Amino acid sequence: MADPPKGDNHGEEDDAGAAFVLQSKGQWWHAGFHLTTAIVGPTILTLPYAFRGLGWGLGFMCLTVMGVVTFYSYYLMSKVLDHCEKSGRRHIRFRELAADVLGSGWMFYFVIFIQTAINAGVGVGSILLAGESLEIMYSNISPDGPLKLYEFIAMVTVVMIVLSQLPSFHSLRHINLCSLLLSLGYTMLVVGACIHAGTSKNAPPRDYSLEPKKSDKAFSAFTSISILAAIFGNGILPEIQATLAPPATGKMVKGLTMCYAVICVTFYSAAVSGYWVFGNKSNSNILRSLLPNDGPSLAPTWVLALAIIFVLLQLFAIGLVYSQVAYEIMEKQSADVKQGMFSKRNLIPRIILRTIYMICCGFLAAMLPFFGDINGVVGAIGFIPLDFILPMLLYNMTYKPPKSSLIYWVNFSIMVTFTGAGIMGAFSSIRKLILDANRFKLFGSDVVD
Repeated sequence: MADPPKGDNHGEEDDAGAAFVLQSKGQWWHAGFHLTTAIVGPTILTLPYAFRGLGWGLGFMCLTVMGVVTFYSYYLMSKVLDHCEKSGRRHIRFRELAADVLGSGWMFYFVIFIQTAINAGVGVGSILLAGESLEIMYSNISPDGPLKLYEFIAMVTVVMIVLSQLPSFHSLRHINLCSLLLSLGYTMLVVGACIHAGTSKNAPPRDYSLEPKKSDKAFSAFTSISILAAIFGNGILPEIQATLAPPATGKMVKGLTMCYAVICVTFYSAAVSGYWVFGNKSNSNILRSLLPNDGPSLAPTWVLALAIIFVLLQLFAIGLVYSQVAYEIMEKQSADVKQGMFSKRNLIPRIILRTIYMICCGFLAAMLPFFGDINGVVGAIGFIPLDFILPMLLYNMTYKPPKSSLIYWVNFSIMVTFTGAGIMGAFSSIRKLILDANRFKLFGSDVVD
């Protein structure tokens, strides 16, 4: 476990986590690349699945509210980080920022716990979806082939082990630029495929009705809200801002603007096109809906194959981005900053620890194949506290707006609303996880929807 904060660690001579993993060399557009990779990923292919628990009206409203609230939330957190930097305390870790502003040692460990849950959840989800992408391609080329899902997951894990040896967050900037372009590419391909499917003679029957029972309808709605929170969340904004060359003031807002421009293009188009075609039969991975097991492909095979390749490539970048906090924690404890980043003393522990971490993520992905449900749980217990509650609290504690002011009450209302949504989302997501657990086998070859 990492040591509790003793002030600003960025300038400490023995801080290998800062010196090696969280190097501060980037420009604002590099932060934009990192943010886009952290938020705009293949999870957007889950948006039609989230809409099926909400319907058109509530789905649009929740998608828009999540977008506005998260942009506002990340903007406030960036302001808090800028304020601390101007005061001579540049924080490069979420846990240290929270502990410093809130003045509580337990908050340091709370953030570590939540970030670990997010890192592991996204790491597992990325490897699982990458393995599923390979399996989709394989099953269409060789329907009766012997390879199973867990074997594709093992292949992905091996590639991730190799890529995980890139030493710092900043070293991912070019990979994350490619990731941004890939997200735009496969979104447009999937949207085109959905339009083709919806207008073809084989178009599936459309049903947008919700669950008949009120209790089931409520549980489905809160599960969908948790999935949306996971899709919009990142939980690592301070670590991304840490990659900026100081002074970082104002640079993060430009990076956020770039990221949310991409979000506007991708999120709405994927959600609308997918839900329009498949309604309440939308799969947790819309590519599965477009490539049904019991019928012909609903779109040109080459379009879907190219989309799957783009998804697969971007998943490697996402897995790398969300592993950085875990690597920083491990390296802070294991590395010797007085020796070179690539010295034998630091290289061997890095290879061993990062390899073990990726093997654990790959093992869990193979053992528990339900991508949509993992998204919901991670959103409820991870992203909602870090992205929808803590930033408002940190801003109010830092800037101390009067209790009679609008910004105080906006922040307070968001905190209360999303605390309730997080509690209900956690309950409904875990409930669905338990229900789905009866439908799969350990190391099964089918992803439960």
